[in-house]
Amino acid sequence: MKRMTAKEKGTQAVIMLLLALLAACCVFPFFYVASLSFTTAGEAIRRGIVLIPEHPVLSAYEQIFSGTLITRAYQVTLFVTVVGTVLNLLFTTATAYPLARKSLPGRNVFLLYIIFTMLFSGGMIPHFLLVKSLGLLNSVWALIIPGLLSAYNMLIMKGFFEQLPEGIEEAARIDGAGELTMIGRIVLPLSAPIIATLGLFYAVGHWNSFFDAILYINDPSKFPLQVVLRGILLGAANLSADNPESIDAVNPLSIQMAAVVVATVPILCVYPFLQKHFTKGVLLGSVKG
Repeated sequence: MKRMTAKEKGTQAVIMLLLALLAACCVFPFFYVASLSFTTAGEAIRRGIVLIPEHPVLSAYEQIFSGTLITRAYQVTLFVTVVGTVLNLLFTTATAYPLARKSLPGRNVFLLYIIFTMLFSGGMIPHFLLVKSLGLLNSVWALIIPGLLSAYNMLIMKGFFEQLPEGIEEAARIDGAGELTMIGRIVLPLSAPIIATLGLFYAVGHWNSFFDAILYINDPSKFPLQVVLRGILLGAANLSADNPESIDAVNPLSIQMAAVVVATVPILCVYPFLQKHFTKGVLLGSVKG
């Protein structure tokens, strides 16, 4: 193994230092938010900036989960995220796989049609009228169906499929495997990196769904988590509806920060399990267009 020179060691040390500073800048805001969520009102006023609470309390989290607002929003968001991601992957795979076959009749026409949607859009009002005409207003399906297929993600998956060895598929056909058998037993197992990567993209998008919910949903019982979080941060959400006596004893800022933590931690817990596929899936899927 070649030993690094003093210059290379110095360069590596600078790079590591810069990466450490960048990581600290990314982690510090969330750490500060988490600390405030465990801080009492008196300590927050007395100390100002609180990094480590002197006497951590769970009153803010107890206040959040004492009613049905957050739990109901969690149910809506989990449904939209899980069902939406599964349907997204299903439609993306079903579109990308045929378009990756050069023998598909009219392949270039279909690709041009899909790419056209990436360049031009009807705008917000036509989109709203379309959702209304489909009868999806004030329904959680309005957060799923209009975005079933992402043209960008489909092109990434198509590029991945094009790189799969053709010999494997030819051998499967010789053995008598049909298209569905070949997709289920050969193509999809080999495509785990791209499926995990795009699944993460879709899941994060659904979890952070905010603007569409404001446009299409009026019933507060169907609001996703991010809309409820916005209401809490703006002071519009009434967390004390089920327990009005306890709200005065809890620091309002701690409630807001606890809501941020509650809305952020679940999706952060998913990422480590998909990280090993993330870079590989994006790079392999982006080589060919």
